[in-house]
Amino acid sequence: MVKVFHGRVVVPGSVRAEALVSHGGLNTLASFQKALMFGDKRATCSDQNNPDLYGKPMAGRALCLPQTIGSTTGGMVLFCATKMGRQPACLLFSKPIDSLAAAGAILSGVWTDTPMPTVDNLGDEFLEAVATGDTVTVEEDGTVTVS
Repeated sequence: MVKVFHGRVVVPGSVRAEALVSHGGLNTLASFQKALMFGDKRATCSDQNNPDLYGKPMAGRALCLPQTIGSTTGGMVLFCATKMGRQPACLLFSKPIDSLAAAGAILSGVWTDTPMPTVDNLGDEFLEAVATGDTVTVEEDGTVTVS
């Protein structure tokens, strides 16, 4: 069944990717630590406190989550992951994005040649409808289709 959601565009772009869903907040530093420090090109989630993501590759996936949590380094972590080519295909938030994650997503598009489309305010229904492995399509206007 195809479901369509509309959110607020933080970073414009179009992408189609496999969903990776977290029902808890994403601790960017804990999640991307292996990718940034030890050369894990798949960006396998290293946050043991996030059972939805732990041990799963995040690079190239549509990362679907309520919000980010944790360190004030969050924006820089997202930028560094993008600079190293280990970023998610897109970031899709059910809740409003926090300023740190927004800064990282925006700067990734400005300071690299690899924008990371980012949409927030998709609503709690979005996280209820999308499952890891689903195909997610993001349009420039903030339309997100789950199939």
